[in-house]
Amino acid sequence: MNDQPLSGLTVIDFSTLLPGPLATLMLAEAGATVIKIERPGGEDMRFFPPRSGNVGTLYAMLNRGKQCLELDLKSAEAREKILELTDTADIVVEQFRPGVMERLGLVADDLCTRNPRLIHCSITGFGQSGPRAADAGHDVNYMALTGLLALSCGTAEQPVLPPAQLADIGGGSFPAVINILLALLKRDRTGRGCRLDIAMCDAMFTFALFAQAQLTALGRAPANGADLLTGASPRYRLYPAADGHLIAVGALEDKFWHLLCEAVELPAALRDDKTDPEGCARALAERLASRTAAEWAPLLARADCCATPLATLEEAFRDPHFLERGLLDASVEADGSKIPATVVPIDRAFRGGAQTT
Repeated sequence: MNDQPLSGLTVIDFSTLLPGPLATLMLAEAGATVIKIERPGGEDMRFFPPRSGNVGTLYAMLNRGKQCLELDLKSAEAREKILELTDTADIVVEQFRPGVMERLGLVADDLCTRNPRLIHCSITGFGQSGPRAADAGHDVNYMALTGLLALSCGTAEQPVLPPAQLADIGGGSFPAVINILLALLKRDRTGRGCRLDIAMCDAMFTFALFAQAQLTALGRAPANGADLLTGASPRYRLYPAADGHLIAVGALEDKFWHLLCEAVELPAALRDDKTDPEGCARALAERLASRTAAEWAPLLARADCCATPLATLEEAFRDPHFLERGLLDASVEADGSKIPATVVPIDRAFRGGAQTT
C-alpha cells in the first residue's frame, strides 16, 4: 500500500516550460498522479536544447513520473475529454495568460461548479487581476518591476543578472505547491475546493524583505549594491584569491568576523569595518589575494567562519556532503539513457515513484 502523502490524488496539468511543471513534479514526488496535457506534437520544452538524445534534457527532468496526454484543446472532442478528467480530478494547474482557459471553453468557475472539490490553481506572471494582468513577462521583468533587481544589478557598464529563476521557481512553483497543500487541508475540513491565483511577480516582494524593512524604517530603500547583503559590508562580499577564483565571505556576526580575521591574519588595526568599511574591505581583499582558493579552503573550513571558495556546478555535483545526503541519487530516462533527476525540496520520507522512471 502506497502511504505517500498525496497518494490517490489526481492532478490535471496544463502547464508548460518551468513554473507549473516543477510544481506538479513536486506533487508527483509526493505521490500524486499527474496527467500532463500537451498540444499535439508536445510542448516546446520537449525540443529545447540541451538535449539528451532527441528529448530536451530539462523537459525530461521536469516531467518524470507524469502521464502525458496530447490533445488539441480547440476541438470539442478534446474539451469533452478534459471535462471527463476534471470532473473526477482533485487539482488543476494551468499557466495560461488570463482569459485563455475561458476562450478554450474551460472556464475555471464552471470546472469548479461541476466538481466542487476541485482545486484550480492558475500560475501567471501578474495574476488574474490588475492593470498588468494581460502583459507578457519573464523572470527578469518580474524582478525588475518589483524593485528587487534594482537592489543588486551591477553597474550600467557591467550589469549583472541573477543566476537563478527567482520568479519562476520562488514566485511560481513554490507558492503554487504551498497553496495547493493549504487548499487540500481546507478541503478536508469543508469538503470544497477553491481557486488559487498565483502571480510570480507577487512573491518578488517577499524576496526583498530586508530592503522593505529599511524602506519602512528609514523612508528609503537601499541603493544598488549598497545594502548589508548586496555589497555594502566587507563581511558579506566576494573576494578574488590569488588564482582569480572567488571566495564567498558571509561573516556577518562578530563571532564569525573575528574568526575570519584571525584565519587570514588581518592586522588588528584594519579589522574595524564600522569606521572605514572600504579600507577594511581593501585590506581583506589583499589578504585573500595572497593565496589561491585551494590553499584558503582548508584554512577557512577549520576556522568555521562562514567563508568558502565558490564551487562550480561540476564541483558541487562531486561534493561528498551532497552525495552522502543522496541529493543526486535519483535519475530519469531520457530517450533511452539515464540522466540525473531534478533536485526538489521534498523530504525523502515522502518521495516515491516519481524519483526514477
